[in-house]
Amino acid sequence: MRVVGLMGCLALVACGDDRGSDNAAAFNVVAATSAPSSPASSPATPVAAAPTDSRATPKPGMLKTFGDWTVGCDNVLTCQVGSLLPEGDFDGAVTVALLREAGEPGGITVSASPREDNIAPAAILIDGKRIAGTAADGRVRGADAVALARAMTNGTTMDVMGKAGRIGRVSLKGASAALRYIDAAQGRAGTQSAIVARGGKPDTTIAPSPPTILAVKAEGKPVTPSATQIAEMNRTGACAMPDGVDVKPVLGALGGGKTLVILPCSTGAYNLIGALFVVDGVAITPAQVDSPSGFEATGADSQTPVHSVINGDFAKGVLSSYAKGRGLGDCGVSQEFVWDGTRFRLSKQTEMGECRGNIDYITTWRAKVVRR
Repeated sequence: MRVVGLMGCLALVACGDDRGSDNAAAFNVVAATSAPSSPASSPATPVAAAPTDSRATPKPGMLKTFGDWTVGCDNVLTCQVGSLLPEGDFDGAVTVALLREAGEPGGITVSASPREDNIAPAAILIDGKRIAGTAADGRVRGADAVALARAMTNGTTMDVMGKAGRIGRVSLKGASAALRYIDAAQGRAGTQSAIVARGGKPDTTIAPSPPTILAVKAEGKPVTPSATQIAEMNRTGACAMPDGVDVKPVLGALGGGKTLVILPCSTGAYNLIGALFVVDGVAITPAQVDSPSGFEATGADSQTPVHSVINGDFAKGVLSSYAKGRGLGDCGVSQEFVWDGTRFRLSKQTEMGECRGNIDYITTWRAKVVRR
């Protein structure tokens, strides 16, 4: 089962087209002055310039599936592949994720996630041959992770072993193509650091910097809107909750006396859709966002005429949205937004486009948040 929609995020195109840039810190050297009698003047300490907002338009990376593996990269070219259970298999014992950082050295981390929390991975085998042991957290890093990644490209099956025996088996169908996709996306094809497409060239790739968002400190206490204001927001958002469903609005202090209201507006399968408003005294304004949430990805057909989030919450200055593709939570879109004083800006997005048992969502967008 595949989740479809959300801003075309599951289109089969290359990821990482937008390499949003973070303005490099500049230094202003203040000229030092000294009294005429001073034999020499000493240089002043450089003063770092204040960070600036990149004003980047969010363009999350795309996800692509090869056989029993799915892959995606974010805007700074950190890439991840994840194993998928066979179609219709809800009882698979383990899934595996491999993450590779951009640039040099381009560290690799392989993690195994057993369905049973009390079972810890101890080793990973490819076609019956032990390739790497795992750390206490069930992960493989460093040279062992590189060796494991390269062994995956020519293998058929991966066995995740615990101390008492095999935890589960993972198909490697499509793993080589997914890892080759990472080589291409990160510009490693033909270099010595590539996983699949290795060559003799030295790796000179550089990891792009994430864009910067200057966000307002979420200070103060939220103000509870009146019944009249709630009624006005319901009219504006064309909200119509089912009879008998009583869900309270989520309130959050945005700073400067403004309050965020996530107004329960409608429901879909596994999802509560909340309309976004900003209340400032008696004034009520539909909140603006720079990236939509994932209605299409969940099958929810919302008619809300204002911006909304799904299963939304607001904590520590972060507005969250989590659109589930199905109740198991093994597919969907998770997002985080921060308030810049005018609108909510997408600071992180993770996704899983295939409803096939893997809950290790792939990051497709990230930004650096600076509070002011």
